[in-house]
Amino acid sequence: MNRQKEISELQRRQEDKMINYPYNYDSHSFGMLSNHVNNYGASTMEMHKEFKVGRYGYVKLLDWMGDDHAVVAAARVSYERGNRQVKDDEQLIDYLLSHEHTTPFEMVETKWEVKLPIFVARQWIRHRTASVNELSARYSVMDDEFGFPEELRFQDDKNKQGSTEELSYDKSEHLLDLFQDSADEAYRLYEVAMGQGVGREQARTVLPVAIMTKWVWKIDLKNLFHFLNLRTDSHAQKEIRDYADIMSRIVEERVPLCFAAFVENWRDAKKIRASDVKKLNAFMSQDAIASNEFEGFLWRLING
Repeated sequence: MNRQKEISELQRRQEDKMINYPYNYDSHSFGMLSNHVNNYGASTMEMHKEFKVGRYGYVKLLDWMGDDHAVVAAARVSYERGNRQVKDDEQLIDYLLSHEHTTPFEMVETKWEVKLPIFVARQWIRHRTASVNELSARYSVMDDEFGFPEELRFQDDKNKQGSTEELSYDKSEHLLDLFQDSADEAYRLYEVAMGQGVGREQARTVLPVAIMTKWVWKIDLKNLFHFLNLRTDSHAQKEIRDYADIMSRIVEERVPLCFAAFVENWRDAKKIRASDVKKLNAFMSQDAIASNEFEGFLWRLING
């Protein structure tokens, strides 16, 4: 098949809705539509723009490959010829996530630059499906920058790894001043040690986990959704949630259909345990769905 016939065949298949490629075919090239243009008409977040988090932190989108159409195109490879029951893009994307067919979402790749305190980075790095290259304190002298919380919160008595409401303003400010004094002293010792010839790889051990680090973080859309699902949750620590919230807005701008399906099927959805299904069936069989007991069960199911 010559080049013109191949182009005509692809166009025919696209018009027949058997495959919907995210490409702009003409008689001269197979040029792909720019990944920096949202094909649904929405404006896109500016690449390489720093979105501030706290005093020193930021998140910046470095690169993005693929869009909603890329996910659709990857999914429809599974159809090819012989199956004409092809959903439109929005329905197909929603179907994929709701049925946990997530491979097509791995076709979209994202790359970020993030500046963050080490105590946030140690939570973030647990998402092991990303590729990461971090600033090395063995090679580089760390800057005198510390990412302390904006306010201090009480320890949560129920959630042992979380915190609750804020301390009073005066108490919080007083303690944060002490935190800063301690960090300044640690940094002074860091400089003294290096000044006396101690290697950077050892001198850094005196620095607190509030000191800022920086990395380049690359991840596909499927695993990025998993990260956002956990780190935008109300139970996530606020200091990492601030980063995830900004990233969510950028992702929504880039892939609005995929993001809407993510919100519908993952982020804002609730999973029901097998035991809860049995209870629900029991309520329905007893025609007790109007009872106070059922209302309490339903409330715990939704808000638990």
